[in-house]
Amino acid sequence: MAIFCRAETKILVQGITGRDGGFHSKSMLDYGTNIVAGVTPGRGGQTFESKVPIFDNVADAVAETGAEASVIFVPPAGAAGAVFEAAAAGCKLVVCITEGVPTIDMVKIMPYLEERGVRLVGPNCPGFINPGQKAKLGIMPGNIVAPGPVGLISRSGTLTYEVVDALTKAGLGQTTCLGIGGDPVIGTNFMEALMAFHADKETKALVMIGEIGGDAEERAADYIKSNMNIPVVSFIAGRTAPPGKRMGHAGAIVTGGTGTAADKKAALEAAGIPVADRPVDVVPLLKEIWKEAP
Repeated sequence: MAIFCRAETKILVQGITGRDGGFHSKSMLDYGTNIVAGVTPGRGGQTFESKVPIFDNVADAVAETGAEASVIFVPPAGAAGAVFEAAAAGCKLVVCITEGVPTIDMVKIMPYLEERGVRLVGPNCPGFINPGQKAKLGIMPGNIVAPGPVGLISRSGTLTYEVVDALTKAGLGQTTCLGIGGDPVIGTNFMEALMAFHADKETKALVMIGEIGGDAEERAADYIKSNMNIPVVSFIAGRTAPPGKRMGHAGAIVTGGTGTAADKKAALEAAGIPVADRPVDVVPLLKEIWKEAP
């Protein structure tokens, strides 16, 4: 199984004719993702890769194709507007890849998404991939994944790729590999992702990649301890980051004496979740505690 979408889920791409949108849309199509429409204002009536119809707006795309989810490759200034447009048109899943979306824009859009029951993944994220269902919504490389029983949640795109590649090479395939993004205001967070994996009976083990800033990992540790009985291992990025300095992601900042790597490591280990010292140690650590590993 997998979380958030199925192989047959109908996907549209906003910004499909842009440099990044076009490159990654082709990659998604090559992987087998069911892209039924693209949206670029002024390009309505054209096609992408000679088979995906392009529309001027999301409402028309949804009405004509029945698209259920959107992947957004729109520049930062217009990204929140693109999320709003997708939600207003009836998409119940929106994956926003765009980096640099103003935080105030996300603060404004979140209540509207909650009212309409729309799941947002991102922004500033790689999206997610369901290897067993040939569903790739975003920019994760399809050649490093394999179907299997391990779920993965990460705040870091690059570390996601590194750990997923190591899992696959170790013979540990994945149900879903999910990058939630590292901005201060995001849609799907660790807690919501954990609940989704908890409900997926085919996810038999879990890898959680966190980083400094905020208390998401600490709250996730409490949830795992109280609700989940599958093997879970973690890694926390940013152990050497100086306090008060932003490190890479806008949300990766330690202030007020909270959000340090040490705080997160202590909370996870107190919940019985081993924390790897290096990304390369994640897979050996999982095999060590998962006695039924394939």
